[in-house]
Amino acid sequence: MAVRVIEVQEFDLVVFGASGDLAHRKLLPALYHRYADGQMPENARVVCSSRRSYSDDEYRTWARDALTEHVKDLEEECLERFLSKICYVSIDIGSGNGWEDLKAILDQRPDVIRAFYLAVGPDLFGTICESIGKAGLVTEQSRVVIEKPIGKNGSSAKALNETVGKVFKEEQIFRIDHYLGKETVQNLMALRFANALFEPLWNAAHIDHVQITVAESLGTGGRAGYYDTAGALRDMVQNHILQLLCLVAMEPPESMDADSVRDEKLKVLKALSPISEAMADKLTVRGQYKAGASAGGAVPGYLDELGRDDSTTETFVAVKAEIANWRWAGVPFYLRTGKRLAQRVSEIVVQFRPIPHSIFDEEAGTISANRLIIRLQPDEGVQMTVMIKDPGPGGMRLRQVPLDMSFAEAFKVRNPDAYERLIMDVIRGNQTLFMRRDEVDAAWAWIDPILQAWANSKDTPRAYTAGTWGPSASIALVERDGRTWAEEDL
Repeated sequence: MAVRVIEVQEFDLVVFGASGDLAHRKLLPALYHRYADGQMPENARVVCSSRRSYSDDEYRTWARDALTEHVKDLEEECLERFLSKICYVSIDIGSGNGWEDLKAILDQRPDVIRAFYLAVGPDLFGTICESIGKAGLVTEQSRVVIEKPIGKNGSSAKALNETVGKVFKEEQIFRIDHYLGKETVQNLMALRFANALFEPLWNAAHIDHVQITVAESLGTGGRAGYYDTAGALRDMVQNHILQLLCLVAMEPPESMDADSVRDEKLKVLKALSPISEAMADKLTVRGQYKAGASAGGAVPGYLDELGRDDSTTETFVAVKAEIANWRWAGVPFYLRTGKRLAQRVSEIVVQFRPIPHSIFDEEAGTISANRLIIRLQPDEGVQMTVMIKDPGPGGMRLRQVPLDMSFAEAFKVRNPDAYERLIMDVIRGNQTLFMRRDEVDAAWAWIDPILQAWANSKDTPRAYTAGTWGPSASIALVERDGRTWAEEDL
């Protein structure tokens, strides 16, 4: 099946932090794929920047190594043409050296789309934006891309947005969440709003509950120092998981216009029932992994990776959330994320209510309620469980089977990485898949009381063994409602 590729306009993309891990693993491979597929125009330029003193050729060698490691089936001629579009400028953010060199490069083409990608630590976002403004690099066709986390709480997020907002207009700011660029997340919108099958059932009358799981089998590794200042609630729930919840729960937007979609997501965030300090123990669980085993053998605990004797930072969190509106009243949303869990998987499970009455006798077997499973990783696809008659003579015997669609098998094409779509959306100026400032504020308004409750609590994160599904308290969180986590499908 051929994929339709629409070329974007001429652009200059400036990548700050271009010698870092994100550029190595994601940004350069994404840009190469877009070039190889014919979406990048021949006169596009990628201006890479970091503190290291590379020449253009030295950085291109570094980029070649990154692409060789992370891209399958590299085509040498295409690779050479792509690398020729890369130039390098060394900028020391602290001293301010190098900005004139960047300005000289960009001033060669003042009228093209100019995008600044901040692939750096969040503590540098404000400083870099201020420096971009002082250097006179912002044009009407400029955009800036900010990675999460946006702040450590509501007040720091507002301060950061104020700083960035003094340099760039809101419509020029792209707060990126790579989960929203995943193919399956886009298909959640298509399933709901392009089919007559689901939307009439997408409410409390027909849905029993929703589960959102983002599980990682790896630990914090070399990120332990950073991770200890964040934790699972800030690192995953405040952005990725709440954005997925919004797409599941939002009302149909007027159109696919960016603000129409984001208006509906904002309504969901504002409708989330607050979790007070008194209720935090009942509605949230936090955990921290200890030494255990994974598929690769024995693994250390979080404190071992951190190199400290104690820490109250959570590497696992489970939350029971509720949305106080007519569509979702009484439907719990169980949110779960963690590191060193049993396997790497991200999925949304929509559990429908059981049928109100069975016409079948006991010999037919148990009738299980329908379930829609939207898998984001590792194998993107959609699965619907239904009851059918077991083939063969001898009476009516029912069994549950999946109607399964794997995107890789259904379309027989390479599944583009989320960054490929999102970078091109930045160039197009399409903000549909990016967070608006008021979304960030609303998400923190719901997260901050939970963080405060944990800070005031004498309890510490519950220990769980690496390679399991987290602390037993997370199982109790669901089972006291008469439900279970959908781990049999994981």
